[in-house]
Amino acid sequence: MSRAKWKGSYVQGTVLKKQLKRIWSRSSCIPFSYLNKKVYVYTGKEFRSFFVTEDKIGFKFGEFSFSRKKQQRNLASNKKKTK
Repeated sequence: MSRAKWKGSYVQGTVLKKQLKRIWSRSSCIPFSYLNKKVYVYTGKEFRSFFVTEDKIGFKFGEFSFSRKKQQRNLASNKKKTK
């Protein structure tokens, strides 16, 4: 179920009041006041940085700070040796 439209998008209070550079709330929407600023978002282990552009406003902070590592494949070891 989505959030009611009359409530507006969710933004944590500390994000609006202090104009933080380090953000722990990944579920908060990116407000217009963060336009053209560099932001560090906490992934649970470290802070990841990204630059807020006009296209990113309205999305959540967590959508641009990935918390999982990419799986690397070693194709040479996966090939079967033929005799």
